[in-house]
Amino acid sequence: MPNQRNRTAIELVTIAGLCALLFYYGLGSFGLVGADEPRYAQIAREMLARHDWVTPVLNGTAWLEKPVLYYWGAMISYSIFGVHDWAARVPTAFMTTLMVFAVYVFMRRFRRGSEMNSALALASLAGIIGLARAASTDMPLAAMFTFGMLGWYAWYETQQRRYLCVFYFFMALATLAKGPVAPFLAGLIVVVFAVLRREWKLILKTLWIPGIVLYVAVALPWFVLVQHANPQFIRVFIFEHNLARYGTNMFRHRQPFWYFVPVLFAGLLPWLVFAIAAFVRAVREYKGSSFHLFLGLWAALPVVFFSFSQSKLPGYILPAIPPFALFLGEHLWRRLDEGQEPPLWMTALHAVTVGTLFGGSLLTVYFVLGLKPTGTALSIAIIGGVIAFASVLAAIYAKGLRVFSVATLLPILIAFAFVIKFASPAIDVRNSARPIAEQLSDFPGVSQFKALAVLGAPRDVEYGLNFYENLPISNYDRGEIPAGPHLLVAKAGSEVSLRLMLGNRVKKLGEFPPRKLEFYAVQAK
Repeated sequence: MPNQRNRTAIELVTIAGLCALLFYYGLGSFGLVGADEPRYAQIAREMLARHDWVTPVLNGTAWLEKPVLYYWGAMISYSIFGVHDWAARVPTAFMTTLMVFAVYVFMRRFRRGSEMNSALALASLAGIIGLARAASTDMPLAAMFTFGMLGWYAWYETQQRRYLCVFYFFMALATLAKGPVAPFLAGLIVVVFAVLRREWKLILKTLWIPGIVLYVAVALPWFVLVQHANPQFIRVFIFEHNLARYGTNMFRHRQPFWYFVPVLFAGLLPWLVFAIAAFVRAVREYKGSSFHLFLGLWAALPVVFFSFSQSKLPGYILPAIPPFALFLGEHLWRRLDEGQEPPLWMTALHAVTVGTLFGGSLLTVYFVLGLKPTGTALSIAIIGGVIAFASVLAAIYAKGLRVFSVATLLPILIAFAFVIKFASPAIDVRNSARPIAEQLSDFPGVSQFKALAVLGAPRDVEYGLNFYENLPISNYDRGEIPAGPHLLVAKAGSEVSLRLMLGNRVKKLGEFPPRKLEFYAVQAK
């Protein structure tokens, strides 16, 4: 018993260390990227400043596209750490950490022996790492959805109602994370599972009145309060950002039907080969295993559902990624238990995947900056990739699946640390508005300007400056030209047209070549 406790303690410390590295290390090494990260971070800041825990607000105006769970997390983070870009990412990192531990606990209880591999795989999947480190609503949904689905299956196996309470409680939080898509997907999985298992009463048993009351008690109050404060909420959130987003291309995110297949494969790296092998094996055996059927439906139905959507973004299928880690963990455990080593071709293909990722990581700076790698850099990347490939292949061939996770994780962790340490400045300068805001603040006399505008700048620059300057951003392209003195961030080559428009009110301050932007000071009319 003491040995078992020691082993458990070591496993928990290992998982905690892995999560600390993958989800928290260098969390602020580059600024908020894209349009969503700075926008969500700014909304949480304004809600905190207003002491308003109900209505998401951006620049003083209600922003009703998403529910409130992420904003609550960011508000708490700001209250503890202060308003920083990295603090905006802490809630998603924290929720991902809890999800990894939940998978460990679940598999230890229901598939003992597979818990460690499942947790390690989940923590190190590319799709999980990427969105665990982003200030967004995708990971809060995926984490809460995972808690809920694990709770439902635990109830199915044990018939203990406390697990059904877990299901309803976390589905309520998932609804607060991103809306009705959470209970819809959960209901779809449960119904199809019941039909394929021919357990027709299972649907009615799942619709447990106390559980429904718990769901309503957790999820409904915010929706009632936000609708009361903002009568347009149902129209904006339900009809525009749920139904219209799914059924039309009004938000201009159209992609081909097969779009989520490569997205899923990318999200499963570096474990792709064995994750797919585990999934295929489980599909073949689903008739004899309710667990495999459940995981298979959980993995497949969200991808199928969103493939029919007219609007597609990579984060949509994040809830479908965790079951692959459970598949993988159990697959490795079963092979070990049965004394089966994987075929050499599968191990070699897995090693090629790891080696390619390792070598590619050494060229990240060139990829980000859009530069052609030098001959020396290319040679180093090839040599590094070959060494990683050979190390993984030799370790698994010599020691078998007992060292599979360690052999895979070691080069991946080195590659990850390299990217965070050495590629972050390039990511910052090409994908974040933080260095733009820093350069703006360096110009003499800019403190006298209390307004900021953009012209021809990408959306991520506009929203990024909104967060880093904590100012509403006027947009010349929308006819929002401030009458008073203001700073202007414009696309390169705008000086002639600006002088025709504004005369000698405008003075060029400098430029930001990496994003092809220019800075101007504009005096009052």
